[in-house]
Amino acid sequence: MRTINTSVITENVARLCQEANFNLGHDVMEAFKKAQEEEISLTGKGILQDLIVNAEIACEEQAPMCQDTGYAVIFLELGQDVRIEGGDLYEAINEGVRKGYTEGYLRKSIVGHPLERKNTGDNTPAVIHTKIVPGDKLRIIVAPKGGGSENMSAIKMLRPADGVEGVKKFVIDTVKAAGPNPCPPIVVGVGIGGTFEKAAMLAKEALLRELGEKSKYPDIAKLEEELLSEINKLGIGPQGLGGKTTALGVHIEIYAAHIASLPVAVNLNCHAARHKEVTL
Repeated sequence: MRTINTSVITENVARLCQEANFNLGHDVMEAFKKAQEEEISLTGKGILQDLIVNAEIACEEQAPMCQDTGYAVIFLELGQDVRIEGGDLYEAINEGVRKGYTEGYLRKSIVGHPLERKNTGDNTPAVIHTKIVPGDKLRIIVAPKGGGSENMSAIKMLRPADGVEGVKKFVIDTVKAAGPNPCPPIVVGVGIGGTFEKAAMLAKEALLRELGEKSKYPDIAKLEEELLSEINKLGIGPQGLGGKTTALGVHIEIYAAHIASLPVAVNLNCHAARHKEVTL
């Protein structure tokens, strides 16, 4: 049995909240550069260059790459041989979010009551997803999620008879309806299977995959390629001003489904595809 103190968790969450907002991943930067080379729209090329420069400035000055510094979404993989000491695990994470967003001067975007709309003032509470896994490690992934792209996400309970063509139509229609609102070029996370809530979780988890990393299932990898191609034919382009770079990637995760169901969820991420992690 290995012991991890909550103070260590708090400090790491605080650090990751800032790093995720300041330092865009290498995979996303490389995707920007590749897209700029291939973009046919001069306006689109210019926007992609601006996004590259913006990310470089954010990293150099340790400042947010976007004014929407996101809802703090935390993924935990908790080893079953780990013992947490020093307090409540979730409170330690929320304290880390509180500390990271306050000390990093990150925008506080969370309202405590969804209808009364009063800001909590410290970007808490976080949304925390926990998996119990073998081993004696704790993996923490901090994935700040912007409101604009989250608002354009969707879920639908398709009929099994709708099949792969029904899935493709729903994904493409969701991106088309979103238009410029999620700040393209976007990353498209898709969850297929499970139940209503499981499909949504799969779509969210799909966004954590490194850009360019394909599904381990050959048929799903092929579907990812087909969807990316079709989405980039929509002409929405960078920031919705036209071009062939509407999406940088399509990532699909799947799960077993009921014989009567075919749930499909689409979780869109803006060009600021932010997530940082640590294993304790």
